[in-house]
Amino acid sequence: MKFSVSMKKNHEFRRLYTKGKSASTPSLVIYFRKTNRDYNQLGITVSTKVGKAVTRNLVRRRLREIYRLNEERLIKGIDMVIVARQKSPYVSYAELEKAYLYACSRLGILAEEPKSGDNG
Repeated sequence: MKFSVSMKKNHEFRRLYTKGKSASTPSLVIYFRKTNRDYNQLGITVSTKVGKAVTRNLVRRRLREIYRLNEERLIKGIDMVIVARQKSPYVSYAELEKAYLYACSRLGILAEEPKSGDNG
């Protein structure tokens, strides 16, 4: 996580839940809010409803890796919380990544990428 720090404080999570925007898919929910910082803050929540500790840690590792690999595609200066839903341990990594990118694009937090072949 090159451009990000972890979100650890409860009041930061609660502020995002109440004042942030959200997008949901069957396997995850993303809350985000723009800030004036030049780095992103990330929090990942996996409830005990998702499964036992091994399952929750697996989902958490997958979500963290998905974020890390797509971090450069996000705009800078946002707080983001990813909440895993009960379906998340049963979908493949590729489907989870697809759901993450879909939710990010619906929220408008993916940076514009130049199309291949464009020189300007």
